[in-house]
Amino acid sequence: MRHDESRALYDRALSVLAGGVNSSVRATQPYPFFVERGDGAHVIDADGNRYIDYVMGYGPLLYGHDAPEPVQAAVQKHAAAGPMYGAPTEIEVEHAEFVARHVPSVEMLRFVNSGTEATVSAVRLARATTGRDKIVVMQGGYHGAQESTLVEGGPEGASPSTPGIPSSFAEHTIPVPFNDAEAVREVFEAHGQDIAAVLAEPILANMGIVHPVDGYLQTLRDVTEEYGSLLIFDEVITGFRVGGLQCAQGKFGVTPDLTTFGKIIGGGFPVGAIGGKAELVEQFTPGGNVFQSGTFSGHPVTMAAGHEYLKYAAENDVYDHVNRLGEKLRSGISDILEDQAPEYTVVGTDSMFKTIFTRHGPADRDDLCESGCEQRESCARFDYCPKTGADVSKAETDRWERVFWQEMKDRGVFLTANQFESQFVSYAHTDEDIEETLEAYKEAL
Repeated sequence: MRHDESRALYDRALSVLAGGVNSSVRATQPYPFFVERGDGAHVIDADGNRYIDYVMGYGPLLYGHDAPEPVQAAVQKHAAAGPMYGAPTEIEVEHAEFVARHVPSVEMLRFVNSGTEATVSAVRLARATTGRDKIVVMQGGYHGAQESTLVEGGPEGASPSTPGIPSSFAEHTIPVPFNDAEAVREVFEAHGQDIAAVLAEPILANMGIVHPVDGYLQTLRDVTEEYGSLLIFDEVITGFRVGGLQCAQGKFGVTPDLTTFGKIIGGGFPVGAIGGKAELVEQFTPGGNVFQSGTFSGHPVTMAAGHEYLKYAAENDVYDHVNRLGEKLRSGISDILEDQAPEYTVVGTDSMFKTIFTRHGPADRDDLCESGCEQRESCARFDYCPKTGADVSKAETDRWERVFWQEMKDRGVFLTANQFESQFVSYAHTDEDIEETLEAYKEAL
């Protein structure tokens, strides 16, 4: 493949954009390819190279790059009527009503502009309604670019994970290992009266995809109820992708007090939302005293796209299709690993997938979770499958990024640029795309 145009564009971008990109995960080595357009399940770069796309905008594109006709029509209608007004519109109400009907935890919503803004607002709401300051988060969990959760360390003491955040912010955040029920209980025994909320992704989705062990999410529910804290599920990635319209909380049967959304809920446009019990969400201004506001919140074009996105999924076989292809892809990769890299681990569920380059594991892959690690204790690989963010970090992350990603790109398959970010199957993908991808895996591994 030739990349002359992408290289030239990157050279220009370095002069006017920080690092040449507007999001750090886009900065692939030696330089990113620049996308010219999307086409169904594919993207075409500035040099005319065509790739099967499993990045899918890092999650929002449930339908790939060609949204169904009702979605396109709704976007065009609302854009033509006037992009925004600084006043409420009916489509905001319709979209909120749809979400509240389908997601177990949601009685009331506040739409915002990004997943980061949603988690920032949810943490503020939890602190205000409980009168407490401390937030428990999962090591390896990601909740956007916000000061309360950009931390590192353990329960004994956290520190900011990036320059620019005062250490005083991290003093109120308690990181614990994902899937470690004992660590959570110990933290609550020590600090329970000061903990406003546990903020957790139901599946670690920005850390290689780590499935919860059986009963772990229920432990979070039980301990927060015992101590009068809130349970917040960050479903920015898993929302309306895992568990269908009920989201991951419906799939796992655990209902949080608050849920944060992003990505799919906006139909491919910038969006975020906080949903939950009405007695909590109504505490946002102007109904309550917890300040929350935004110029572009509830943007009518975004609301129309998101509403038609979810309606189409409710009325068609969208989840059957994407979940079947996701299972086919994960099972196919697992078969390839049995012959070529038995120590590696296939992870994911529904339409999410990833291969973790774990360093250890039994050569015998009998009775393994064939279509993605489910943390089954009876599985021969149970002790070797990643259960925390730290486990994923110990994998061959450099080899994934510097060798495997490049090899897959050269074979026309666009994956997320590092070992940690989730990958996604869309409604536009076909069985032929999956088969072509598996052939590329065979060669690249």
